Amino acid sequence: MFNVDGFAYGASMLPHPQLWPAWIGAIVGFALIAWLTWRLLRNWDGMAQRRRFILLGALALFEGAYWLNVYAWLIEPNLLVVRRVEIVSEQWRGPPLVIAALGDVHVGGPHVDVARVQRIVRRVNALKPDLVVLLGDYVNGHAPRPERSNSEQREIAGAMASFAALDAPLGVAGVIGNHDFWYDRNAIVEALEGAGVAALWNRHVEIQRGSRSFVVAGVADAWTGEPDFAAALDGAPPNADTIMISHNPDPFAEMPPGPALMLAAHSHCGQVTIPLIGRPVSVVRNRRYECHLVEENGRTMYVTGGIGTSGLPVRFLNPPEIALITLRGRRKN
Repeated sequence: MFNVDGFAYGASMLPHPQLWPAWIGAIVGFALIAWLTWRLLRNWDGMAQRRRFILLGALALFEGAYWLNVYAWLIEPNLLVVRRVEIVSEQWRGPPLVIAALGDVHVGGPHVDVARVQRIVRRVNALKPDLVVLLGDYVNGHAPRPERSNSEQREIAGAMASFAALDAPLGVAGVIGNHDFWYDRNAIVEALEGAGVAALWNRHVEIQRGSRSFVVAGVADAWTGEPDFAAALDGAPPNADTIMISHNPDPFAEMPPGPALMLAAHSHCGQVTIPLIGRPVSVVRNRRYECHLVEENGRTMYVTGGIGTSGLPVRFLNPPEIALITLRGRRKN
């Protein structure tokens, strides 16, 4: 079940340099549409009917393409939706658990600054989840930390520190993404732990909940490490209720039976979905794992579309999302 709510414009009103061409195009394009419309109306009476039809059609196509581009570059990437998902699992024996999942923040990118991360954290808290999971790629770009400017490093550190304000009674756990590894894996782990987030790289934490406990296990990123489910679960209580988290969804194919759910990110749901065609770009090996709910061989995974962008700073029909997942066991007759 999927419901969407909670739209809110997000980033700083001062445009990021990567968006300057988009803003210039928006302004010039709007002026061009206004001028063409004026010219068309001015010469309307002197035109043949067929010429009017052709020019109106061309103007409509141009204006439609213009508004689609404005929406994809400047509007949808700054939206925020809450996608509510209910998952029923035979492997979950405890009481229902509400999980807020955030992925691919990509702070420092064109649409995400520290202020927006702080607003997203407040939105997560307002949803009152039992547990929060952070699914990696907190950092935008590919450059390692020594090559970043001091202002970039401060922005990344400020965004990571914002996670300390996450308020969930069962805590916050996170994994490392490929962009975080390229930046400085140790620095990101240190920042997560400094914010009170359990940073999981082929390891797990056991979380006590009343008289029961459950396990949250995280595997290494598939692009920059070796996901190892056995290592992640080593020492976990046998037959414990278990949730797996991974930045990349591709390791789901190797996940052993037992965990009630795997949560992942990385794909951005392709960022762009073209109606009747699909997603032209994919960063996952298995395209069945690109977006949202995946059920395969009795196992379940949810892949969040994430918050930020990578590559082109556009989103179309894949708005930034907080995934709010209610995990419950199947009732026994």
